[in-house]
Amino acid sequence: MTESTPVPVPKVRVRTTVIDCPSPHALAHFYQRLLGGRIAEQSERWVELHMDGVPHLSFQLAKGYEPPRWPDASRSQQLHLDFDVDDIEQAQAHALALGAVPLDLDDDGGARRFRVYADPAGHPFCLISPA
Repeated sequence: MTESTPVPVPKVRVRTTVIDCPSPHALAHFYQRLLGGRIAEQSERWVELHMDGVPHLSFQLAKGYEPPRWPDASRSQQLHLDFDVDDIEQAQAHALALGAVPLDLDDDGGARRFRVYADPAGHPFCLISPA
């Protein structure tokens, strides 16, 4: 193709975000209790959490899994999840009751709209309050 020939753009959509972990069933159930949704597909090595109106979250068995370390810049965290919440105090209490681990709760009295946690497998995620 030449520069003047337009390249067709295919329709591409996010289907799922896959999260490596040592126990797909346990981590899928943590996120199901945190976010709602339903467990749709599962095997020994793979579990999908389907939620209405958003891409799925999938959990994949990773033998030898080592969690990222927050905020250690010498080891890549690979990804983290951000969740909008209506009430950060209520969402925090819920996440902690489910087994989340606080990593950085200093939101500067609400000036910084997010707080950082780790899920039970060590993946960082943020709860973000309204603007």
